[in-house]
Amino acid sequence: MLNPDRVDLVRRRLGLTKIGFAQKLGIDRKVLHRFEIGVADLPRSALKTLCETSQYPEAFFSKDAFEYPNPTGVSFRSLRSLTAGARDAAIAAGALAFELDDWISERYTLPEHSLIQTDSRSPIESAAHLRAHWGIGERPIGNVINLLEARGVRVFSLVEETRHLDAYSMWRNDKPYIFLNTLKTTEHGRFDAAHELGHLVMHRHGGASHKSAEHEANTFASAFLMPAADLKAEVGWIRSFNDIIEKKRRWGVSAAALNYALHKIGRVGDWNYRSYYIELGKLGRGVEPNPLPPETSQIWTKILTDLWRQGIPLSGLATQLNIPERELSSLLFGIASAVRRQSDPISLRVV
Repeated sequence: MLNPDRVDLVRRRLGLTKIGFAQKLGIDRKVLHRFEIGVADLPRSALKTLCETSQYPEAFFSKDAFEYPNPTGVSFRSLRSLTAGARDAAIAAGALAFELDDWISERYTLPEHSLIQTDSRSPIESAAHLRAHWGIGERPIGNVINLLEARGVRVFSLVEETRHLDAYSMWRNDKPYIFLNTLKTTEHGRFDAAHELGHLVMHRHGGASHKSAEHEANTFASAFLMPAADLKAEVGWIRSFNDIIEKKRRWGVSAAALNYALHKIGRVGDWNYRSYYIELGKLGRGVEPNPLPPETSQIWTKILTDLWRQGIPLSGLATQLNIPERELSSLLFGIASAVRRQSDPISLRVV
């Protein structure tokens, strides 16, 4: 018996409207509708086309119900510019991540989260409070993904090819999740991760849909990655664009983010602030001067390495979950790596 919800999940992952989906399957839209409401089965020829087109095995569509991220509880960046198709595809990726995470959690003991709720504090106070709670003072953060994982945040990647989708986050069963678009620059991704962390600690109860939520999360991210006291201690008066490019690597942020932060504390004057942005604009969209290498995950590297030693490569994991290997690769793209530098050791125990 096919599960209509799982068929619809794959439609969303393919980025198709229901009309386009019916056309892709070679059936009338009314036939698809009758299947969706449970009064008719999907024609065998359509199921075959679905499996061939999506690369999902037939067994996936017969599995029980699954859990979608609750759209009202999801914090999306660039929501106004995001198309419905891209949003639905990203949320559907979250549902796949839940199935993967549940499978892993049955076999491994992962770190419990140590996030705090700072609803009543300002974004800058929230960032300082969380840093103090985590015992990291005002020092620069070497690897944001490792830091989040060590504190119990589940981190997954998105490879949706749209510049309007940066990241999103949510809570599920008292577990915090962050999804990052790893097609962006490392600097962009680090800021996105800190931005979503801001939503998780500041907006869990009040929601992130109010007008000031995105600005608050941006302010949190800037303060979390670049504490004002450290900026003032390390940077004198900035006199050239090259100074910005050179110094940005200390905090692992973009030149634009550092320019903004230094202007806020008075280390960059108004005229230079505007002229540096003009210089950045000349480089082109998505181009970051003096770029950082990609950040990778300790947890996913350890898990995949341990599974491989058990004779379960990624393809074997895909078979067990009845999810295409490419979908698992998308969730872990740019996150897991066989070679990494351990900046914040994470313990991982097999259940």
